Amino acid sequence: FKENCPDLRNSKVIDIIRELNEFNAKVDVYDPWVEHGEAKREFGLELIQSKPEIGAYDAVILAVGHREFAALGPERLRAFGKQGAVFFDVKAVVDKSDSDGRL
Repeated sequence: FKENCPDLRNSKVIDIIRELNEFNAKVDVYDPWVEHGEAKREFGLELIQSKPEIGAYDAVILAVGHREFAALGPERLRAFGKQGAVFFDVKAVVDKSDSDGRL
């Protein structure tokens, strides 16, 4: 939710999740920094317990610039998606040419 920090306050990631939910998207959220119980209490959000499954997603949105995500690199981040999945880097963690879009 916030880069290299377990703090959930004022996070804009929840806005992305809610917007996707309005379009009936099934959204899995993984954040190695956030305490799962707090995410549930604050936002009613169930985070997945372990790293996302390789090749499981139609889209991968990198919404927080955690060093763990940066260390994975664009190829391994993109690998969470299915063949042809969209990879969107909200925080410009990877080079622009390695994502399908970013803010």
